[in-house]
Amino acid sequence: MSLIHLLKMSGLRPKKGLGQNFLVDDGIAEQIAEAAWAQAQGPLVEIGPGIGSLTLPLLRRAQQVWAVEQDAALLPLLRTRTEGLGQLVVEQGDALLVDFRQWAERLGRPLTIVANLPYHVSTPILFHLLAQGAAVGAMILMFQKEVAERIAAPPGGKTYGILSVHSQLWMAVEPLFAVPPKAFYPSPKVDSSVIRLVRRAAPLAQVDDPDFFRLVVRAAFGQRRKTLLNALKVIDPSPEAWLSRADIDPQRRGETLAVVEFVRLANVR
Repeated sequence: MSLIHLLKMSGLRPKKGLGQNFLVDDGIAEQIAEAAWAQAQGPLVEIGPGIGSLTLPLLRRAQQVWAVEQDAALLPLLRTRTEGLGQLVVEQGDALLVDFRQWAERLGRPLTIVANLPYHVSTPILFHLLAQGAAVGAMILMFQKEVAERIAAPPGGKTYGILSVHSQLWMAVEPLFAVPPKAFYPSPKVDSSVIRLVRRAAPLAQVDDPDFFRLVVRAAFGQRRKTLLNALKVIDPSPEAWLSRADIDPQRRGETLAVVEFVRLANVR
């Protein structure tokens, strides 16, 4: 029985409000599960298991999966489909409210996070996961293609931005493969991509004040066409001396700065 038919037989419908596009391509699910298993640095944690498309191949490999699912209506079907495959521990709730540091402490090792993320909350969830620090050792995540490209982008192009800087400071980012709309039910109108993020042994550079670092990065990309001399005036009315201390040309734009240059700029302020 196909997953789409199984959903309909169960009386379940994807909820637009939760951004539900269920992965129904078994081949893609196997690829994602294999990428997670190959990189697993600790317990496998799935965000939004839904109807179990990824959960089943994860359980077949790891025998244990921990998960957080917001839609309580899906839990009976999820438990039925995963019965006998291993131990699935599901917490019903919003992943944005989960303290994954507590999970890592309870489970004794950094987590490997796996998820087919709803498009409308994918960026907030990524920032939330990055904020968990060493509790998250690796992430294998599916995003809208354009978002994945921004996360992995090098300096110098239009796709390089806030997501790139914050992700790459802490994580080594590797694009894995594209996923077409037909792999989902309902089919979205955009392509998706799976990427792998693995925590670095140490950040690319040590940030002295994380809050100020975030402020600097946001200001630099706030109006991309502005030079840093003008963009940083939202923080300092006369940033010339500040840029000079950081040894950064004030006529450069934010998109040209490497991650370590952003850190240096924030640290010398």
